Amino acid sequence: MKYAYYPGCSAHSTARDMHESCLAVSKALGIELNEIKGWTCCGASSAHQTDRELAASLASANLLKARQMGMDMVVNCAACYNRSKVANYEIVNSSQIRQAVADSLGEPYDGSVPVRHFVEILLKDLGTAALRKKIVNPLTGLKAAAYYGCYLVRPPEATGFDDPENPTILERLIDVTGAENVEWSGKVDCCGGMQNLTRTQITVRRSAAVIEMAQAAGAQCIVVACPMCQISLDVRQADMEKLLGRKYNMPVIYLTQLLGLALGIPPEKLGFDKLMVSPAAVLKAARKAVRQNVKG
Repeated sequence: MKYAYYPGCSAHSTARDMHESCLAVSKALGIELNEIKGWTCCGASSAHQTDRELAASLASANLLKARQMGMDMVVNCAACYNRSKVANYEIVNSSQIRQAVADSLGEPYDGSVPVRHFVEILLKDLGTAALRKKIVNPLTGLKAAAYYGCYLVRPPEATGFDDPENPTILERLIDVTGAENVEWSGKVDCCGGMQNLTRTQITVRRSAAVIEMAQAAGAQCIVVACPMCQISLDVRQADMEKLLGRKYNMPVIYLTQLLGLALGIPPEKLGFDKLMVSPAAVLKAARKAVRQNVKG
């Protein structure tokens, strides 16, 4: 399985743990990710709020590079995924935007390059049966809350990721790891990530509400596939304590980090050291699995 890989800006800054765990899991599963040479910022997350044509052009610049490689473009950042999918959708459905993109980039683009999130590759291209065969440390006993946020599932006509009200892709992959999915109602609620810097209190309150719902459902960790959600839910927990007077201590990890542990990849290769909130409960489950394997 070979793909054109678009890492996105956060992969080399605020979401290095997302990037590192994606590469480690890909290597373990034999998935070949070919980084797009000369990739540029896709415009997430502010460009589309100022100029739709500019936003479509920024995303299309990378899609054109992927087209030259003759491969589907794989993204592991939900914001980059969203902007690329929306660009494709708008180019297909708007002759004005399609022409503006062609004028901006100096060549036509018809919105035809498939854009896939990495978790889609895991579930739809590799499949749960093949994944289960690779699991060496099942994370039995760990209770996880799958959290999608906004970018993966909205707008549904553009992303087509899963059922926008009740997606299940993350749950199905969590199940493969041996962890237990908790039932909860907050998995597609907004964390307020878009207002993280401009209206921080909104983000803090929204993210706290998400964590509280996950805790009420019995979750020991929240599993995400979006760096903006991860930052809001993880980094902002210190601000939640200051604003709301409550300590949350909820680990927020990427699906690729969880899967990596179940695949037997050492935590230090999965970016766990970059989390703000201690992932002790998650790592305890992984160590328990290792001990059981040794005894067996």
